[in-house]
Amino acid sequence: MAHRVAQRRLDGNAAAGRLEDIFAVDVTMIRATCGGCGASAVIGECMVYADSPGTVLRCPSCGAVVIRLAQLPGSTWLDMRGAQVLRIPIG
Repeated sequence: MAHRVAQRRLDGNAAAGRLEDIFAVDVTMIRATCGGCGASAVIGECMVYADSPGTVLRCPSCGAVVIRLAQLPGSTWLDMRGAQVLRIPIG
Protein backbone atom coordinates (compact mmCIF):
# COMPACT_ATOMS: atom_id res chain seq x y z
CA MET A 1 0.00 0.00 0.00
CA ALA A 2 2.71 2.50 0.97
CA HIS A 3 4.57 1.66 -2.23
CA ARG A 4 1.50 2.54 -4.34
CA VAL A 5 1.12 5.86 -2.51
CA ALA A 6 4.78 6.70 -3.13
CA GLN A 7 4.33 5.95 -6.85
CA ARG A 8 1.43 8.44 -7.04
CA ARG A 9 3.24 11.21 -5.19
CA LEU A 10 4.48 14.24 -7.14
CA ASP A 11 6.25 17.38 -5.95
CA GLY A 12 4.58 20.76 -5.53
CA ASN A 13 5.29 21.77 -9.13
CA ALA A 14 2.48 19.46 -10.25
CA ALA A 15 -0.05 21.81 -8.58
CA ALA A 16 1.35 24.99 -10.14
CA GLY A 17 -1.30 25.36 -12.85
CA ARG A 18 -4.21 24.92 -10.45
CA LEU A 19 -2.68 27.30 -7.92
CA GLU A 20 -2.11 29.92 -10.64
CA ASP A 21 -5.81 29.66 -11.53
CA ILE A 22 -6.76 30.23 -7.92
CA PHE A 23 -4.46 33.14 -7.16
CA ALA A 24 -5.31 35.02 -10.36
CA VAL A 25 -8.76 36.09 -9.13
CA ASP A 26 -10.24 39.19 -7.49
CA VAL A 27 -9.17 38.48 -3.92
CA THR A 28 -11.84 40.76 -2.47
CA MET A 29 -14.41 38.17 -3.62
CA ILE A 30 -12.73 35.21 -1.91
CA ARG A 31 -14.97 33.99 0.91
CA ALA A 32 -13.15 33.14 4.14
CA THR A 33 -14.63 31.16 7.02
CA CYS A 34 -13.36 32.45 10.37
CA GLY A 35 -11.56 29.92 12.53
CA GLY A 36 -12.75 31.77 15.62
CA CYS A 37 -16.51 32.05 15.19
CA GLY A 38 -17.25 30.15 11.97
CA ALA A 39 -18.76 33.18 10.21
CA SER A 40 -18.23 33.42 6.47
CA ALA A 41 -17.48 36.72 4.70
CA VAL A 42 -15.75 37.88 1.54
CA ILE A 43 -12.30 39.37 2.07
CA GLY A 44 -13.65 42.78 1.02
CA GLU A 45 -15.82 42.81 4.18
CA CYS A 46 -12.95 42.07 6.59
CA MET A 47 -11.63 44.77 8.90
CA VAL A 48 -8.11 45.66 7.76
CA TYR A 49 -5.36 47.09 9.93
CA ALA A 50 -2.46 48.24 7.75
CA ASP A 51 -0.65 50.60 10.12
CA SER A 52 1.92 48.11 11.40
CA PRO A 53 4.82 46.33 9.72
CA GLY A 54 2.28 43.94 8.17
CA THR A 55 -1.37 43.95 7.19
CA VAL A 56 -3.92 42.18 9.39
CA LEU A 57 -7.39 41.17 8.19
CA ARG A 58 -9.92 40.52 10.94
CA CYS A 59 -13.29 38.80 10.88
CA PRO A 60 -16.12 41.34 10.53
CA SER A 61 -18.24 39.27 12.94
CA CYS A 62 -15.95 38.56 15.89
CA GLY A 63 -12.73 40.48 15.21
CA ALA A 64 -10.48 37.39 15.21
CA VAL A 65 -7.40 37.52 12.98
CA VAL A 66 -8.15 35.69 9.72
CA ILE A 67 -5.14 36.62 7.55
CA ARG A 68 -1.76 38.25 8.17
CA LEU A 69 0.32 39.59 5.31
CA ALA A 70 3.84 40.96 5.52
CA GLN A 71 6.05 42.14 2.70
CA LEU A 72 9.79 42.04 3.09
CA PRO A 73 12.43 42.86 0.51
CA GLY A 74 12.23 40.02 -2.01
CA SER A 75 9.34 38.08 -0.47
CA THR A 76 5.81 38.14 0.86
CA TRP A 77 4.65 36.19 3.92
CA LEU A 78 1.04 35.06 4.07
CA ASP A 79 -0.40 33.54 7.28
CA MET A 80 -3.93 32.20 6.90
CA ARG A 81 -4.16 30.21 10.15
CA GLY A 82 -7.28 32.11 11.14
CA ALA A 83 -9.23 30.96 8.08
CA GLN A 84 -10.83 27.53 8.35
CA VAL A 85 -11.45 27.48 4.62
CA LEU A 86 -11.32 29.80 1.62
CA ARG A 87 -13.92 29.57 -1.13
CA ILE A 88 -12.42 31.02 -4.30
CA PRO A 89 -14.68 31.81 -7.28
CA ILE A 90 -13.15 30.71 -10.58
CA GLY A 91 -14.32 32.01 -13.93
